[in-house]
Amino acid sequence: MGLEEYKAKRKFNKTPEPAGEVEKDRKGVHRFVVQKHAASRLHYDFRLEMQGVYKSWAIPKGPSLNPQEKRLAVMVEDHPLEYGKFEGIIPPGNYGAGTVMIWDEGTYYAPGIESWEDNEKQLLATLYKGDLKIVLEGKKLKGEFVLVRTAGGKGNEWLLIKKKDAYATKDPIIQKDRSVVTNRTLEEIKEQSGKGSTVWYSKRETESVPELENIPEGRFPHNIKPMLASLAEAPFDSPEWIFEIKWDGFRAIAEVNYNEVNLYSRNLLSFNEQFEPIVNSLAKLSTQAVFDGEIVVLNDKGVAEFQLIQNYKRTGQGRLVYYVFDLLYYEGRNLQSLPLLRRKEILKKILPDLPNVVYNEHFIETGIQFFEAARQQDLEGIIAKRAESVYKPGVRTKDWLKIKIQKRLEAVIAGFTQPRGGRKLFGALVLGLYNKKGELEYIGHTGGGFDEKVLQEVYKKLKPLIQSECPFAKRPKTNTPVTWVKPVLVCEVKFQEWTDEGVLRMPVFLGLREDKNAREVTKEESVKMNEVAVENSSEHLPEDVSDIQEPILPESSSLFKNHLSSSEAVINLDNRILKFTNLDKVFWEEEGYTKRELIEYYDKIADYILPYLKDRPQSLKRNPNGYKDAGFFQKDMPSFIPSWIPTVAISSDSQDKEINYMLCQEKATLLYMANLGCIEINPWNSRIQNLDYPDYIVIDLDPVDVPFDAVIEVAQAVKEVLDEGKIPSYPKTSGSKGIHIYIPLGANYTYDQSRQFAEIISTLAHARIPKLSSLLRSPSKRKNKVYLDYLQNLRGQTLASVYCVRPKPGATVSTPLDWAEVKPGLHPSEFTIKTIFKRLDKIGDIFKPVISGQSDIYQALQNLGLKGW
Repeated sequence: MGLEEYKAKRKFNKTPEPAGEVEKDRKGVHRFVVQKHAASRLHYDFRLEMQGVYKSWAIPKGPSLNPQEKRLAVMVEDHPLEYGKFEGIIPPGNYGAGTVMIWDEGTYYAPGIESWEDNEKQLLATLYKGDLKIVLEGKKLKGEFVLVRTAGGKGNEWLLIKKKDAYATKDPIIQKDRSVVTNRTLEEIKEQSGKGSTVWYSKRETESVPELENIPEGRFPHNIKPMLASLAEAPFDSPEWIFEIKWDGFRAIAEVNYNEVNLYSRNLLSFNEQFEPIVNSLAKLSTQAVFDGEIVVLNDKGVAEFQLIQNYKRTGQGRLVYYVFDLLYYEGRNLQSLPLLRRKEILKKILPDLPNVVYNEHFIETGIQFFEAARQQDLEGIIAKRAESVYKPGVRTKDWLKIKIQKRLEAVIAGFTQPRGGRKLFGALVLGLYNKKGELEYIGHTGGGFDEKVLQEVYKKLKPLIQSECPFAKRPKTNTPVTWVKPVLVCEVKFQEWTDEGVLRMPVFLGLREDKNAREVTKEESVKMNEVAVENSSEHLPEDVSDIQEPILPESSSLFKNHLSSSEAVINLDNRILKFTNLDKVFWEEEGYTKRELIEYYDKIADYILPYLKDRPQSLKRNPNGYKDAGFFQKDMPSFIPSWIPTVAISSDSQDKEINYMLCQEKATLLYMANLGCIEINPWNSRIQNLDYPDYIVIDLDPVDVPFDAVIEVAQAVKEVLDEGKIPSYPKTSGSKGIHIYIPLGANYTYDQSRQFAEIISTLAHARIPKLSSLLRSPSKRKNKVYLDYLQNLRGQTLASVYCVRPKPGATVSTPLDWAEVKPGLHPSEFTIKTIFKRLDKIGDIFKPVISGQSDIYQALQNLGLKGW
């Protein structure tokens, strides 16, 4: 619909409402807003972001959370996204004169859809169909709803209906009559705005945090497993690291979704009931945030005691504190890819003083001095964290190190011995740790640290686990008979040292660790300090020869021929100094392919792939822990990348800001990207010389639960349409499950024109093979079909480049095909980093016409009998 009707109804020199513009290229998360509007008649304006505007409905009675109540919703003109911040007075004599309140706001999405692009397509498709299913994540409205267009009438009458789910209730939600932004009623807004005032109340907490402006938006995350620290052997000083206290308590993630709080352990077990005071404090924030921290109970000296937290629910003794040391999400923005120090700076600004919740301070550079201070205060230890580290959920990394003062560990309880003397129930706990083979190994037994109360509590948990089978791979010798138990309970012990036999000397029981999974309790090997230095500099390449501590080697045909026994290498490549790290890290476990082999592949393929990368902004997809790692995207390049790597500043899709994209103009940059863990390479469809004019169209054939022969059949249908239009086309394997079909344009058409043309071709192909193909983005809507994805042709959209590796089993490569090869029996798994060069030696680069050729799409439409486009 656009904003023409909206603007025609308003005189912006007489109303404070924003004029606004269509924001077509905005991405991140879809927003919604509900504005309570006291115009000639009180109603609620329900607005959903789509196509760069708010699609809007007027709901006379307001929304309801009762599935039995169907609320009339009359569709009205589109509004600008800027309107979602409007709260104030529309003066008399203007269209819609009256008071406006931001009654609710939040994000929303189509059920089961993840990405922005998928959401947009699915939402628009169901909107036009008249059956719009959505999930709202607001401050008042939550859960699944449906907007259904009614039959007959003027065509603008819909019904808003709440679906039955956990958020459904008969309680009248509209009784919550205060603004979610300023906490004012309509009357207070009217009084404070004043007669004829043009005051626009739009202040939000995020506006006081300018660091958020350049952070991409993302959906609220759930069930995050925390990032874990490796064990280090000694403290150290470094300007690139920060140091924190290692608290003696329970690691906990806190999801704060306005007034709803979910506090849980690293194993996703709820702490809400056990530590209710913390939950109550976090609920007062009235914001969206995800925190990482440690729950402790402090004694009278302010020192955390593990025994106190064990018994806190029963005794209430000690001071309960949630020390928050990281911020993973805030107000619609995912912060996990930000450097740690930046995350902590934002955290400190947005976390107010709360009962039982404290910001965890850190110290810079002075690790050794901080360690000694912690020792004097009888603390458990310290944590060292690399200041530039990103957050990696569930990963144990060398970017975070724990340095212990007291020798302590977690152990699996495998059994208990018979009691002796006056002790009842059991004598000692038999302990074990899992080895790398997944076998339980004996590490000793502990009978110290129990009083009568703890003895009873532990035995009560052990009794239901009794079994006859010994859980150890090798049955240990014990002085007294042992009752074996299922190895599912974890306890924490302190001890003096390890014996030569691998047994704990004088272990003392500290408490059960119900927050830990027994299968994850393994013997930790200490990180060597030279490994810390390597990891510390893994992503910061020196720019000057004087910065290099190792000999610089000339370029050779075998990139690492002089570094076969080393996990790092420093190489001079065309006068570019490259430092490669973690070369022996396994990226593909099944084949044993390492990071070294990935970099060697890109070294060898460079002449083929670089023509398809030059002058194109790059969206870095980084999988630093191998192909099974979910990885993360990075577009905005930091200031510390080598100065010889060119970048280009491009206005953001979402707001008035610029993103500093990397350009890959030479082999050195390509290898730099590979060293960062970029398994696949993702360039724009257009070059910086003509950013709004793509060099080609892509039709992405994306299958769901169908064999590859079905993809081939759909590809052949697309080829038939293209041949009838006399349109040149060039297929390649996606490197995953699909096929990409490219149409050269020669940068003669806009992105919008190319997308429309791709949609026409896809629609015609779908009509020829409807039983196997689909134009619906949602996987649930196209089961057992191949999706003809034409929406890859949007400005800023990226797709895996030809000749790039994919983070898929077998290290497959996206490989050009001759159309004669696209026939039953073909499969993408044939083309890998080990097989492609033999093919290239034989047939060369058959994809060149994609970037050198062009098409006349107007003539093609004439050939297809489609005039007037």
